Amino acid sequence: EVQLVDSGGGLVQAGGSLRLSCVGSGISLGNSVIGWFRQAPGKEREGVSVFNGYDGSTYYADSVKGRFTISGDYAKNTVYLQMNSLKPEDTAIYYCAAGGLASSRSRSYDYWGQGTQVTVSS
Repeated sequence: EVQLVDSGGGLVQAGGSLRLSCVGSGISLGNSVIGWFRQAPGKEREGVSVFNGYDGSTYYADSVKGRFTISGDYAKNTVYLQMNSLKPEDTAIYYCAAGGLASSRSRSYDYWGQGTQVTVSS
């Protein structure tokens, strides 16, 4: 059974930092693509960043480039999302997801974490 556990969210002031973690079981990071998505109230789910476990390549949405960094620890089967210079507009529930295709579209992913709330105060 595949399971993703995402964590690390919280309340932070604008300009602060958080690190999200996504731990996978039942899958191998080396054979998976892990994406981070976020959904704010009343908005569609947005692809934030992607880590391609096959070759280590990464993708960032324009809205987070230069502020967020995604990385993978193959030994721990974990993907991290380091979020710096956070803005109030980053406030959302963040989800990690696993699939086999490197894409920023949520429909490309088969498995999802439960979500972790990130709140950035101004």
